[in-house]
Amino acid sequence: MADAAPLTPRLLLASTSPQRRAILEQLGIPFDAVAPDHDEETLVHGDPFELAREQARAKARSVADDAAGRPVLGVDTVVALDGTIYGKPADAGAAARMLERFGGETHVVVSGLCLIVGGDEAVGHESTRVEFRPLTARDVAAYVATGEWAGRAGGYAIQGRGAALVRAIEGDYGNVVGLPVALLVRVLSERFAGLYGFG
Repeated sequence: MADAAPLTPRLLLASTSPQRRAILEQLGIPFDAVAPDHDEETLVHGDPFELAREQARAKARSVADDAAGRPVLGVDTVVALDGTIYGKPADAGAAARMLERFGGETHVVVSGLCLIVGGDEAVGHESTRVEFRPLTARDVAAYVATGEWAGRAGGYAIQGRGAALVRAIEGDYGNVVGLPVALLVRVLSERFAGLYGFG
């Protein structure tokens, strides 16, 4: 009698982001989502790569004790331009200032990712360059009025109306949406070869 195929463990996603949930569903990865018990830092200067990795690790660790042995996934996304780190805008005015700053410039979207399996942690990051077209005051006001900026690092959603702000991207599109797909696939294929359909 052939051995039964191993069951694919359901990831525990330490996030309530609908974008991250949608990407995992698109990839066919089984998961459950829980809110992380972690307050995101609001640094405006420093290393965006280190910040994103550390916040992803903190999110994953905050729910790992309740994972019952399941793999835990934490992700955090920040935006950086000319040495300044931009997280989620606190209000419409902050969102408008971010968009004004990005207009006609190329910023970097950085996502940290942490996968905890048992006592092992795999931590990495992905970056994508996003070039905005020049924006008028009317462009900025119209976009902010949509409310789409709320809860978004950098104050825009590239998968929504924010696509009209963008001239070009270089790198992983999913990373800009909120989940670095290529990095996740690589980590899962290395840790769970074949179980999730990768590796």
